[in-house]
Amino acid sequence: MTRWWVLVAGLLLAACATTTAAPAPTPASRAPGPGAVPADAALALAALAVTDRPRPPKDYHRDAFGSPWSDVDHNGCNQRDDVLLRDAEPGTVRTARQGRCDHDVLAGTWRDPYTGKALVLDDLKDLHQAQAVQIDHVVPLAEAWVSGAAGWDDERRAAYANDLDGLLAVDGPANAAKGADDPAAWRPRKGFQCAYARRWIAVKARWGLTVDPSEVAALEDMLGHC
Repeated sequence: MTRWWVLVAGLLLAACATTTAAPAPTPASRAPGPGAVPADAALALAALAVTDRPRPPKDYHRDAFGSPWSDVDHNGCNQRDDVLLRDAEPGTVRTARQGRCDHDVLAGTWRDPYTGKALVLDDLKDLHQAQAVQIDHVVPLAEAWVSGAAGWDDERRAAYANDLDGLLAVDGPANAAKGADDPAAWRPRKGFQCAYARRWIAVKARWGLTVDPSEVAALEDMLGHC
């Protein structure tokens, strides 16, 4: 009888430990942040309308998307500062108040997702350093234009241009190399291709933009790295 009670007590203690011990938090268990993607990117891609369209767009102009980096969320700071603050390595950012903005970004470290390069900058008021880290539209404005934005009104285009989910802080030269290319013409490093494809698809799905066959093939290939 004594041995039986010892066994039962041991089982109860084990069960208690199993039910009360909290798992250590991991990135996968945290709530998704800005840029959350569809649960199944392949299904989201398959649901996008496929069309042929001219490239490059002959009637595209940047002004159609409004002034760069507006304060569309009315937090006092423009979208550039919002993205720089969001994408910086934790604990590295130095900010100051400028007018209504309480996080004008002055310095920090960014890990460029496209190349993996570390961008360590100590004075973003210096033009050379400011150009070293740029805010990229994952789906470029010119690409959005030929994918459906040409038919939008000015308000919707301005909202698209400043949508935080479609923006990333990246290396300046990498951003210049990408330009207005879609995934059929330009890709980031292999280690970021899965995340890049999923974000591209998420933006197009969110805004109801179309894709073309070569773009679809490139996105499917990049999803193969997930």
